[in-house]
Amino acid sequence: MSSDDIKPAHVVWHDGHVQTEDRSYLLGQRPITVWLTGLSASGKSTLAFALERRLVDIGHACYVLDGDNVRHGLNKDLGFSCQDRNENIRRIAEVARLMNNAGLIVITAFISPYGDDRQLAREIVGVENFVEVYVNTPIEICEARDPKGMYRRARAGQISGFTGVNDPYESPGRPDLTINTSIASPSECAGKLLAAVIARIALSEGEKRQTFGDSQ
Repeated sequence: MSSDDIKPAHVVWHDGHVQTEDRSYLLGQRPITVWLTGLSASGKSTLAFALERRLVDIGHACYVLDGDNVRHGLNKDLGFSCQDRNENIRRIAEVARLMNNAGLIVITAFISPYGDDRQLAREIVGVENFVEVYVNTPIEICEARDPKGMYRRARAGQISGFTGVNDPYESPGRPDLTINTSIASPSECAGKLLAAVIARIALSEGEKRQTFGDSQ
């Protein structure tokens, strides 16, 4: 059953007087969602926050949606079952879409292990706004880092359904960008990611000329 099947008939979308293009011009950027996916301890959050810092430093409005952070509030009612993981990603994608509509660049850092969930996120956000970044750090490196001791506990049988140990991770088939944090420094990885993002968010000369006065 889709959300449209359970949505009351009186719930309708209201269009405002300000379009996404207006906000994009105001902020001087094309809003996109940079979706970082990879194993736990692969470096997703480190990359996400480094990218946010660099974008803000050069004048871009952006925000990080981090896997752990959103479970303190928006998704604190969700566990780690397959169904809860599905819902976790669906909610984040919907939030990212709204933030993109507001003209913001969104950076997400979620394991998002299932290909179907990432495809759903792409469809919700919009293919043209979705940039999938595979943080392809080998599991041996992730386990060696293990900052929260999660791999150790999973190997000991204390945690079930842990991605990479007793639950699968479905690698992206054709990501927009692949980064391996074990073969380059955090600064180099962040620089590579920043370059890819800058290329996607730059407004064309035509878009820059579309001022509010011109559109009326």
